[in-house]
Amino acid sequence: MSEIYSEQIISTNEDWNRIEYRPLEGFVFAVTPFNFTSIGGNLPITPALMGNTVLWKPSGSAVYSNYFIMKLLQEAGLPDGVINFIPGSGSLIGDIVFNSEWLGGVHFTGSTEVFNEMWKKIGANIDKYRSYPRLVGETGGKDFVFAHKDADVDKLVTALIRGAFEYQGQKCSAASRAYIPESLWGEVKEKLINEVKTIKVGDVEDFTNFMGAVIDKKSFDKIKGYIDYARNSNEAEIIIGGNCDDTIGYFVEPTIIVTQNPYFKTMTEEIFGPVLTIYVYEDNKFEETLNICNESTSYGLTGAIFSRNRKAIVEMESALEYAAGNLYINDKPTGAVVGQQPFGGARASGTNDKAGSKLNLLRWVSPRVIKEAFNAPSDYRYSFMK
Repeated sequence: MSEIYSEQIISTNEDWNRIEYRPLEGFVFAVTPFNFTSIGGNLPITPALMGNTVLWKPSGSAVYSNYFIMKLLQEAGLPDGVINFIPGSGSLIGDIVFNSEWLGGVHFTGSTEVFNEMWKKIGANIDKYRSYPRLVGETGGKDFVFAHKDADVDKLVTALIRGAFEYQGQKCSAASRAYIPESLWGEVKEKLINEVKTIKVGDVEDFTNFMGAVIDKKSFDKIKGYIDYARNSNEAEIIIGGNCDDTIGYFVEPTIIVTQNPYFKTMTEEIFGPVLTIYVYEDNKFEETLNICNESTSYGLTGAIFSRNRKAIVEMESALEYAAGNLYINDKPTGAVVGQQPFGGARASGTNDKAGSKLNLLRWVSPRVIKEAFNAPSDYRYSFMK
């Protein structure tokens, strides 16, 4: 914020020019997801930092943890009324918010479908607002790991497991599809299966467990549906995992599917669970498969490329220019750090306003340019008129 405020325009001996970074004329509606408690702090605090009043609707699955963030803010001295914590039905709160002339912006993280519906409602009500609302959304992903034949297999396998199965795959950045060259597949498959067999799944209070339960029954049923679809398809094989148990909690095993179809349902649709689908490509179809990776989904959030060949890295980075807003080279496609890897994607993955950077802060101000003349003209006639 201080950096933004310090960015000023050129003044001269004749006039003083300056920019005032005003808050938006209206309130910001912050809608936060269940899957990262810290986002529950980020989305309402960022507009408030820039001077805005915020209405914060937390996910119904994360009200308790988000409530404590609100209490921490109050304890830290946040004045009442700056951030207003309003848990409740999204449709009920949304209808009131989107019909208010004072809607200044939306700061959203959640599904692509919900963000699309918000955008439509705002568009339908555009004549009601005092100004055009700023819409900032980070939505879904179908994040990839693409391996070249010169990839380091141990690092690739580790990235696939961490990227796909940490937090049960309940990340918009989770590795959900992978492209592995045929020449590496035998070794990758063996190591993947052996490593996944060692993953402990259970209560999150036991820190020796790598995975816990998925968030709720709705998610459990959705994930199980994708696994069952793959199990019943002649285009796919489950090489490990696939079991689901909702007896106590909603537990899904880390699951790896291999398909012969790069456009298979679990290769193209967001699942939001511990399910990784792998397509094995022929080494001589490297460029063709890069193009499939780029074009086969509507998303563009994160991705990872693996190779020890610099020429191949440059080629992959170029071919996948718009496939990911956050690209990782020889690392998993998750774990963005504020200030180091500002986060966000385009296409159906959001507006790419890069949370964790000043690019996002700029969305919550409405600049006013002020010119103060020291020696204004006193005659309307210009010199060329003589």
